[in-house]
Amino acid sequence: MQKLNTPAKVQDFLNTLEFNFEKPARRGGNGETLKSPLFTLRARKAHCMEGALLGAYILSLHGYKPLIMYIQSTKDDFDHVIAIFKKGGFYGALSKTNHAVLRYREPVYKSIRELVISYFHEYFLDNGKKTLRKYSCLLNLNIFGSKWVTEEGNLWYIDKKLDKMKHYDIAPKKVFKNLRKADKIEIKAGKLVEYKK
Repeated sequence: MQKLNTPAKVQDFLNTLEFNFEKPARRGGNGETLKSPLFTLRARKAHCMEGALLGAYILSLHGYKPLIMYIQSTKDDFDHVIAIFKKGGFYGALSKTNHAVLRYREPVYKSIRELVISYFHEYFLDNGKKTLRKYSCLLNLNIFGSKWVTEEGNLWYIDKKLDKMKHYDIAPKKVFKNLRKADKIEIKAGKLVEYKK
């Protein structure tokens, strides 16, 4: 991890991890997980929040604050968690996703809102409905001490903390009433995935 000394290198490493599909216990799996960075490394697979935690931790080894945040969608879609970094006064993001979109963001954004907005047009359902609605404050993982890095159990307390943090609307609700849906080629591209279930 000492060699992963830039956000781009950390993102490249996160991309090498398989996607964690969280197989339900009734089907022989372990159910939902929220592994610490150590156990994510051991498993060599991660979903978005596990990837964000691991990415934030690796960045913290190189002088960055370990920051994560929620990107919140409508109830009929999945939320997303990303790790945030600041370089040269601008914000960027690390992201673990199975899809071709919702990935890494270069540090070119002046504000967190500006960065989040960059995900808006790529965040849609199979019917083309755009679903991104809110984003949370940044959560500095240093508030949990160092236990979150190597803890054996699931880190649901971090998930709960993110839920309770202040969330900001992307735009007033009336704006979302007349959004143009993603078109057929966008929907087709959105279905491109890196790992099959």
